[in-house]
Amino acid sequence: MYDLLKGLRVVEGSAFVAAPTCGLYLAQMGAEVIRFDAIGGGPDFRRWPLAENGSSLYWEGLNKGKKSVALNLSSPQGREIAQRLATAPSGADGADAGLFVTNFPVDGFLSYEALSKLRADLVCVRVMGWADGSQGMDYTINAALGLPQMTGPADDPRPVNHVLAAWDLLTGAYCAFSTVSALWARSRDGQGRELRVPLSDVGAATMANLGMTAETMLTGHQRPRMGNDIFGAFGRDFKTKDGQTLMLLAITPKQWSKALEVLGLAAAAAALEAELSVSFATDEGVRFAHRARLYPLFEAAFAQRTAAELAPAFDAGGVTWGAYQPLEAALADPRLYKDNPAFQTVRHPSGLSYPAPGAMATIPQDARGPVQAAPKLGQHTDEVLAQVLGMSGTEIGRLHDTGVVAGS
Repeated sequence: MYDLLKGLRVVEGSAFVAAPTCGLYLAQMGAEVIRFDAIGGGPDFRRWPLAENGSSLYWEGLNKGKKSVALNLSSPQGREIAQRLATAPSGADGADAGLFVTNFPVDGFLSYEALSKLRADLVCVRVMGWADGSQGMDYTINAALGLPQMTGPADDPRPVNHVLAAWDLLTGAYCAFSTVSALWARSRDGQGRELRVPLSDVGAATMANLGMTAETMLTGHQRPRMGNDIFGAFGRDFKTKDGQTLMLLAITPKQWSKALEVLGLAAAAAALEAELSVSFATDEGVRFAHRARLYPLFEAAFAQRTAAELAPAFDAGGVTWGAYQPLEAALADPRLYKDNPAFQTVRHPSGLSYPAPGAMATIPQDARGPVQAAPKLGQHTDEVLAQVLGMSGTEIGRLHDTGVVAGS
């Protein structure tokens, strides 16, 4: 954790990936993030992957460093407490508040209309599926954008879902950016705002930003699937003499020339350039357009060398490459997990101890703080009700007795 957002209080009422990711990123930069859930857990509290004791490793991962309040959200009093938390004033300790992150529906008890009546300068960042309010999740938005038809082997017409929830993660990061942006605006004009961030708009805009929608509009058809070929550049997987698979990428002229040098293909590439009257060295698009002629040369060169021979030669020559490896092997990779200072071993609510990441940014001027585990469900109920809402012990006890709130 870092302290860049120290003194900022964010309340989160959410489930699944996008909104919790937003809260996670804000917490890792030092904000106090208070998450409220239904008693017994919301729809993401037991999502896979699970530990052997049934605890959700997913939930533990997305809620590190947050505080947890458990409420009976089906009761009027529980909903009122959720509203009061979202709109609570800045505390006596100077904590700036009035920031609410959620994926609850636009309408209902957590609507901006209802909440802004309790705090006019509330900043509410709301994750949505579709901009019209209809339900949508990462995989359905991805399917609507056509990406599963662009992904996978060229000779297989079946759609291929990717395993990474890319739109959820990008939306969560954009929501964190939106929260800080709206806070900055509020510091200047005192205005509250609701920022609605639909996965559908994040996906559509991102594809447009990458030129993919313009490409389809101008050609009349979406990009065909190309297996592992990198679109518009020279890059693909190649198999070595000992059967290992390496990824080679040559986007810049330097990357291209270094790859040719190490693989001993400079003369062969020059001969092909002369035959085709092109220059591979200056234009990555030309390399892509003629990849069917180039790939056999590279396949033969890889097949003559083992991975153990190629790896040091690639590194010494400045070639851009990578080895395909399973996650089990990645865990032992010092660049990723084993010696990565972003990770610290933490004891989690499941009772298990394993490495967990803090903030993904490295800030040389600031020391990393300790990585904080996710809370137990309801762990901070009494603390938050007392400190944020100013409730007495008697009031809190009565809420417990009537089932409106719960602890851990």
